[in-house]
Amino acid sequence: MSTEQSPIENTASQTQQISFQQLGLNSSLLENLTNSGYQQPTPIQAAAIPFMLAGRDVMAGAQTGTGKTAAFALPILSALLGKEAVAEPVEKMPCALVLVPTRELAQQVFNSFEKYSQSCDVKSVLVYGGASTNKQIEALDGPVDVVIATPGRLLDLINQKAVELSRVEYLVFDEADRMLDMGFSEEIKRLLKKIPKQRQTCLFSATFDDEVFKLSKTLLNDPELIEVDARNTAAEKVEQMVYVLDDDRKREFLAYLIGSKNWQQVLVFVRTKQGADYLAKELGKDAIAAVAIHGDKSQGARERGLAEFKEGKVRVLIATDVAARGLDIQALQYVVNYDLPFIAEDYIHRIGRTGRAGKEGLAISLMSMGEEYLLEEIEVILGDRLPQSWYPGFEPDLTKPIKEVRKNSRSAQKKRAKNRAFGKKTGARRKK
Repeated sequence: MSTEQSPIENTASQTQQISFQQLGLNSSLLENLTNSGYQQPTPIQAAAIPFMLAGRDVMAGAQTGTGKTAAFALPILSALLGKEAVAEPVEKMPCALVLVPTRELAQQVFNSFEKYSQSCDVKSVLVYGGASTNKQIEALDGPVDVVIATPGRLLDLINQKAVELSRVEYLVFDEADRMLDMGFSEEIKRLLKKIPKQRQTCLFSATFDDEVFKLSKTLLNDPELIEVDARNTAAEKVEQMVYVLDDDRKREFLAYLIGSKNWQQVLVFVRTKQGADYLAKELGKDAIAAVAIHGDKSQGARERGLAEFKEGKVRVLIATDVAARGLDIQALQYVVNYDLPFIAEDYIHRIGRTGRAGKEGLAISLMSMGEEYLLEEIEVILGDRLPQSWYPGFEPDLTKPIKEVRKNSRSAQKKRAKNRAFGKKTGARRKK
């Protein structure tokens, strides 16, 4: 069916009647899933895996934390394990390629492939920028089945003749919306010229807009459109709250919430790298251990910061949007939008870090007077209003002159215009 047709219905009650055994996966994968504690497929897995095993192209929409990595990794691995000996792995020539927007997501996807295929004869290779090129060339200099890569580094390695894509049969775009937001359109076009047209292609995205649909038409052949949640909605079990307060009291309020409520693991989003470093330093003055991760940090520093957060050595992880993509933090309960995002879809990705795999979560956004237009854009995408309130003791000073957030970011302006147009086109609107 085409991408213009109605999405496949997939309810929780239907999913409960399906087991991994019923999906037709390779027996070795089923054993690994059992050993890893997987009991039943999530809705996106139950919906996507049968179509992928049948060789269909898939365009899938699902929130982060719903198990979408397994939804494409398991059928690809199952297909590779079922191939005849004539399709043995070939040096520098993978059968499957997974493209992702960031290093963190690349690592997460690679770890999933490794976990699902342990003790199986499948070789996966991780390729991303910010790490040793020589080590990645060495990893590719041998039989390889799957490459998980960011577009820029993959093109570099192709130019160095370290990898060749003429044998790719399975192509996956993970978080396609973010890939477009980050400006990878040209890289994608260049990569597609090196990949056979006869292939199975799957596109996974947490949000759909006109740009994603436009990309899908160049990538997919008669795809199945699968949506297990309402389009562009936030995770169902995430409670969302907006607090209105003065900008110069945000840091104080954040420290108060963390301390008074004894939050032990909080992910905080800011707009800028400088803002991340500043907030981490200021929270430290309040005796709240915090670490910042952003694009100016080395990959090693980012990995150490994330490890310290997961291990409980620091209570607060402060991140920019790019640095946080692909973060998979088990049982994370609290996300705070210290700054509202300029791009409305980023709000969905941010709060998707909590409420993962059906768990409950709390997402708090701090909004200063003059930032209302940013909230309005988020509400257009959500098709709903977010509850706002003043917190006792932190009420905004209405006598202060309003300092409106700068609106002169070209990319933000273009994205906001698309959000408004997309909302009108699809009927998304704020509910009264």
